[in-house]
Amino acid sequence: MRCAQFFPVRGEMERKALSFRHDDGSAGDVNYAVFGAGYARYRQPDPRIAAFINKALGNSQSVLNVGAGAGSYEPVGRSVTAVEPSASMRAQRPAHLPAAVNAVAEHLPFADESFDACMAVFTVHQWQDLKGGLREMRRVSRNLLVILTLDPQELPRCWLNVYAPEVIAAEARRYPRIEMFAKEFGCPTEIIPVPIPLDCTDGFVEAYYGRPELLLDPGARLACSAWSFVDTSVAPRFEADLRRSLKSGAWDSKYGRLRTQPQFEGSLRLVVARLCANVN
Repeated sequence: MRCAQFFPVRGEMERKALSFRHDDGSAGDVNYAVFGAGYARYRQPDPRIAAFINKALGNSQSVLNVGAGAGSYEPVGRSVTAVEPSASMRAQRPAHLPAAVNAVAEHLPFADESFDACMAVFTVHQWQDLKGGLREMRRVSRNLLVILTLDPQELPRCWLNVYAPEVIAAEARRYPRIEMFAKEFGCPTEIIPVPIPLDCTDGFVEAYYGRPELLLDPGARLACSAWSFVDTSVAPRFEADLRRSLKSGAWDSKYGRLRTQPQFEGSLRLVVARLCANVN
């Protein structure tokens, strides 16, 4: 039996979603024309994280990827349609991936139940109207919603909270509380913890938990949008403090075990909502 149906959001919300866009079309809280130039270099999809997404998608053949960015985690062997408002991010999509549709999550230009599943990876925290975007995802999906996100309540467990608490606080403010998804969808929703590998290739905020030296690279920090929400004094202070701690051995004295810890049980979560009872 199908859960209660959502209807497309139109009118004033649609006009707002379409009008609030940066010069390159970015529709969220980050202007990727400024902060997304090297994104594809530092934010490569990690195959172990991708395996969680592929498993969650089950037998879905047609998939909509909302806020698709440069194409990270788009599954192969399925019919994928990508939506991405930022021209800068669309330009970084590899040649083997289909071109992305220029649209926003709050107004998806597709008919009801057009896809077996909808997915969204590291994007819901940037939407101007989160609930509107989630309603749209549900409207155009027949069976599944798969969302990779961070649990804001778990973010302070990362050592970065000691060296750059402003960054962790900014990230925690942006991400929605995990329990909100089940409430909004009103359907059976599973929250799956996703372990972060030590050699993670996707440079989000906790990806370098055991490789602190990599965060001394300004490009690595720039590829994590949380750094764009803090005062410009934070980055040089962080870099100086971390360099000093690494040189003195203070970082290793407290966190050195992380250098050989295969996985970090951090804030990474996969939200899987099943919209009808017969989904495998």
